[in-house]
Amino acid sequence: MIEEKKDIKLNYCLYARKSSESDERQAMSIESQVKEMSTLAAKENIFIKEIRSESYSAKASGTRPVFGSIIDDIKKGYFNAILTWAPDRLSRNAGDLGSLIDLMDAKKLTTIRTYSQSFSDSPNEKFLLMILCSQAKLENDNRGINVKRGIRAKCEMGWRPCMPPLGYYNRAFNGIKDIVIDPDRGAMVSEMFNKVAYLGQSGREVKNWLDSIGFSTRSGKKVTLSQIYLMLKNPFYYGQFEYPLGGGKWYKGSHEPLISKEVFDKVQSQLVVPRKAKWGSKGFAFKHIIKCAACRASIVGEEKFKKLLDGSVKKHIYYHCSGSKECKYTKPYIREEKLIEQLAAFIDNLDEEYICLNGRLKSGYYEYKKITSNVLRSNSVDFSEAFDIKSYAKYILNEGVNQEKTDLIGGLGVPLYLYNGLICTNPLS
Repeated sequence: MIEEKKDIKLNYCLYARKSSESDERQAMSIESQVKEMSTLAAKENIFIKEIRSESYSAKASGTRPVFGSIIDDIKKGYFNAILTWAPDRLSRNAGDLGSLIDLMDAKKLTTIRTYSQSFSDSPNEKFLLMILCSQAKLENDNRGINVKRGIRAKCEMGWRPCMPPLGYYNRAFNGIKDIVIDPDRGAMVSEMFNKVAYLGQSGREVKNWLDSIGFSTRSGKKVTLSQIYLMLKNPFYYGQFEYPLGGGKWYKGSHEPLISKEVFDKVQSQLVVPRKAKWGSKGFAFKHIIKCAACRASIVGEEKFKKLLDGSVKKHIYYHCSGSKECKYTKPYIREEKLIEQLAAFIDNLDEEYICLNGRLKSGYYEYKKITSNVLRSNSVDFSEAFDIKSYAKYILNEGVNQEKTDLIGGLGVPLYLYNGLICTNPLS
């Protein structure tokens, strides 16, 4: 032991630390460190001014509040010596080690005393302290590398780290660990996937079923709806897993799958929820291209749903005036089918020069004539001039997609108005 200068009173802070991380499970407990170092202090007549302890890792600098307070108190002169079990209790990183060496260089920290060594402000002892703390850092870094290497090796063997999902459990037998199907839950989990894949059941329906049969988690609680969706999206059940999550690295599990890849894919297609359209962006073919004859506001579309006796639902599209309440005329709804009938009759009485086809409709018109004429010719039907633009326009109204209908009516050379469910070409005023 290095002799301490008699003209300097040493005020020791006993510092004890134990990390809560798994890599320090074998380290001496805080209580044991305090007991051993207090016994040493009494034996060697060391004055302990205060005892401080904490449960924090020393891997990163500046993350231990108690250690930081000791550094601050040394700078203020409250302590000038540290008593601790071993150098690695003080630091496992370069930042905190540098703080201690700087305090020794500034003559504020006189001595660091461990159970078997003492370090004072001399070049050799400071160098030895740096070596011991650096060795602790090296052990930390190597331990992290070895842990990652071990996890990667397990994954390549088909062993997924962490607890397996519901339906499986970890089993250790004769020193061999593996993942096996939970006899109490596995069949229910498999049935859950089948209900979604082949019966089209929703997550809520699956939850109601699981609750009705008393299905529970390992802790005895009911599964939540969010847990059910996480399970339905987990590829582990058909034999694949990603580790770490989001890392893009996939492995083939060595466990027995509960479902097939085909069932899993069916479930994923069932879980796809169509993106909600923005308000007013639904596919209404004739909105905003026809005006109200009373107030000249735009005619807009609206969906209506009717439940039939057989339980199915029928959808209808209605058009009506979007004008304000001040519109003094009645604004009845008109079904899209009835509106199309009126538009077809209107086009029948319209001169062809007013029917303007844009590039997309023209291309469709030529293709329409070609296909239809070939069909009629093969049946020995004289079509001559039967397929004029009006015929094509009425075909678009009845068979075309919404965008084609919009282009057709929007391209007519006359304005269209709607009044009391009837198409007209002039406003009322």
